[in-house]
Amino acid sequence: MPLLRCEEAFDRFFGGVDNPLRHLGALGLYLLWIIVGTGLYLYAVLDTGVAQVYSSIGYLSEEQWYLGGILRSLHRYASDAFILVMVLHLVREWAYGRYTGFRFYSWITGIPLIWLAFASGIGGYWIVWDQLAQFSAVATTELLDWLPIFSEPSARNFLAPDTVNDRLFTLLVFIHIGLPILMMAGLWAHVHRIAHVDHLPSGKLMRGTALALLVLSLLKPALSDAPANLATTPAETRLDWFILFIHPLTDLSSPAVIWALLFALTALLFALPFLSRRKSAAVAIVDPANCNGCARCQIDCPYGAVIMAPHPTRRSYQVAQVDADLCASCGICAGSCPSSTPFRSREQLITGIDMPQLPVNALRADLELKLAALTGKTRIVVFGCDHGASLASIAAADTAVMRLICTGMLPPSFVEYALRTGADGVLVANCREGGCEYRLGERWTRERLTRQREPQLREKVPVERLQIAFVSANDSRQLHHILIEFRARIEAEADSTKKLQPYLRRTAHHA
Repeated sequence: MPLLRCEEAFDRFFGGVDNPLRHLGALGLYLLWIIVGTGLYLYAVLDTGVAQVYSSIGYLSEEQWYLGGILRSLHRYASDAFILVMVLHLVREWAYGRYTGFRFYSWITGIPLIWLAFASGIGGYWIVWDQLAQFSAVATTELLDWLPIFSEPSARNFLAPDTVNDRLFTLLVFIHIGLPILMMAGLWAHVHRIAHVDHLPSGKLMRGTALALLVLSLLKPALSDAPANLATTPAETRLDWFILFIHPLTDLSSPAVIWALLFALTALLFALPFLSRRKSAAVAIVDPANCNGCARCQIDCPYGAVIMAPHPTRRSYQVAQVDADLCASCGICAGSCPSSTPFRSREQLITGIDMPQLPVNALRADLELKLAALTGKTRIVVFGCDHGASLASIAAADTAVMRLICTGMLPPSFVEYALRTGADGVLVANCREGGCEYRLGERWTRERLTRQREPQLREKVPVERLQIAFVSANDSRQLHHILIEFRARIEAEADSTKKLQPYLRRTAHHA
């Protein structure tokens, strides 16, 4: 997939955590805060009278360029960047098929935000009231007049200089402020079913984005065209193609064609989840008898699909419940459950919460079979993700591969179990950082195995026998190299230990 290859190319330069293509949602929210912050300052200092607004914003741009001018430019370029990021976010989610099932609600609630973003951006250009604003106002009202929503043509408000007054501009300012407020409410609805939302990207990405916008603002500051004059038609304007592209398209076709395209595209976006024939995977199931109500599955669930409810048989106890409409079938909850330990001395391992398509009991049985079949000097078990790098090429007599729905479903105790049952090392092959199909799988896996999150790897487990890798789905060669280096490190350590054994025995004897 071209988009995936592009993301992986960015990974080499930025790294997974700071890759803007992997964090478009958080980056969009960050840009929106820049827009809101700079917009509030401009609103506070601008004179919004129709006769004064042009000179007022001109003063900010030219006389007070070191503050007002830079903030105006930041407002302009952050708005363009927000539109770009929003479109890329839409394309990325569509390309990866992330619009059905548990993602249905987020997809549907995101579509109206596109209309709000463009409406707010177009209205913002009118407030400047230069020739570009005049051109956009006339073009937009002519487009709106094609719809049967006004009793009189709204374009009449821009036929002559005396038709534009302060009341109209006050209305425009409130619309330009009100639409972003609606957008903030819409964004809350867009993400409120998602747990652990990244409201902001990484610090490095935020600083880099702010610096890029600031440099652009200094090199090419946003300036006004000539003042608007309704007695004439603007001859030439500096068009913002990110926000105002619809005006040239209308000139090339007609309002009827543009509205047909806009409504058809919106209808298609709404219809996409219903057109998909993708089968839903089995959702997580809870066994109340083995659930102790610790709520770790609720805390770790990326989509808020797990809630805690009163236990059916034990008073004052809680038990997990799964909302099937929100469950991503990722298995992260099974990896967080303290009862998902292979050391439990039961023939049939039943956990508090589990995945029907790959139960923890089946995972233990498969691991035991593959450990028993391992041969060779250095035996390694590799746990990998269904959405990550292929493991087929590294399977060998001395290498057992274990596929998981997501590495986040791997209980840390399985690492210890593998090492105590015959493996010399365990390699956990995660997706790229920030590239988990289920958002948080690779993050939770890393934190559990590095003893930063419960359930965590026990202190007695030798960390030198564990390798955590973050590998692209298309980069099996890198995984192969990581495995070779890991095996060489284990063997070198074993050889070093053998050389030290005689010395250690002599030291113990003299002691």
